[in-house]
Amino acid sequence: MKKLMLYFVISSTIPGKLMSQTTTKSAAGNKPTIAVLDGFANAFNAHNADKIVSYMTDDCIFEASAGPDVDGEKFVGKEAVKKSFEDIFKNYPDAKWINPHHFISGNRAVSEWTFTGTKPDGNKVEVTGCDLFTFRNGKIYIKNSYRKNRPPIPKS
Repeated sequence: MKKLMLYFVISSTIPGKLMSQTTTKSAAGNKPTIAVLDGFANAFNAHNADKIVSYMTDDCIFEASAGPDVDGEKFVGKEAVKKSFEDIFKNYPDAKWINPHHFISGNRAVSEWTFTGTKPDGNKVEVTGCDLFTFRNGKIYIKNSYRKNRPPIPKS
């Protein structure tokens, strides 16, 4: 009977301890990190749409700061989001996020940046903006973009 009781105590205690350690470890791995935000910005600056979406969930959402809808154009899913970035790089062959700064609170994050780029017609664009991110399982689920519009800089 003592062996049976000892077995019961051990078998009910050890799995609980293992579960709590696993949960704690995975919860820490699910939080947004500055490294993910920096990697995302670096992938943008490298014009690497595949790398950009590698930081995002399969069902990700990108809410652009401009577009036909009141809240800007909305892209859903990795393929649609990837194509939206490819289109940005096509329209602005030298697109860059200058000096991105990030901060995180819970599963949300903010990146402030200055976007610079040159349109195919030679006009330069420079806007200050920010992205509001929602993370899920350590990846970007929603990227909601905002910007301050400025007039185009005439080509020189």
